[in-house]
Amino acid sequence: QVPPARCALFDPAFSAREAAALGALGLRLLPENEEGKHGVGGSATLFYMVHCGKALYNNLLWSNWSPAALSNLVIIGNSFRGMEERLLSRILERDYSYIAKVLKGTEEVALPAHPRYLDTFNDTSVHWFPLERLQQLSPEIWDSVEEPTYQYCEDLEIIRKEDGAAAES
Repeated sequence: QVPPARCALFDPAFSAREAAALGALGLRLLPENEEGKHGVGGSATLFYMVHCGKALYNNLLWSNWSPAALSNLVIIGNSFRGMEERLLSRILERDYSYIAKVLKGTEEVALPAHPRYLDTFNDTSVHWFPLERLQQLSPEIWDSVEEPTYQYCEDLEIIRKEDGAAAES
């Protein structure tokens, strides 16, 4: 059992009423948009990120870019293998380099599709990063820790900090 106070949530689309209801349940709301750049800080952490844009996953991986940190991470979200299949490899490597680099160190299991929601949750998987697999990756892979910028990305699906601040004004 995970105590509610240890569960942190953020969605830039939370209304004031939703935020109040979640707070009343004892859940902790992150105070600002981290753009997915949330470090696990050495603790085993589950991220529920269904239907998020690729940049959020890429940012999460970047902010935890070490075998020790990634091995503490579990993600329930869009299939990384599906991203690899649908994107040209040069686009995946240029725009979402952390996803591309960690694919061989990732274990992924697709969640069963519900017949009623085939078009909604058809690409959801559980991802984890076994330490043994991560340690088998090329050591050079861990040297690149440049923060993602997405300057050439045509299909960016992320609400930026600036976008949220502008919406609140």
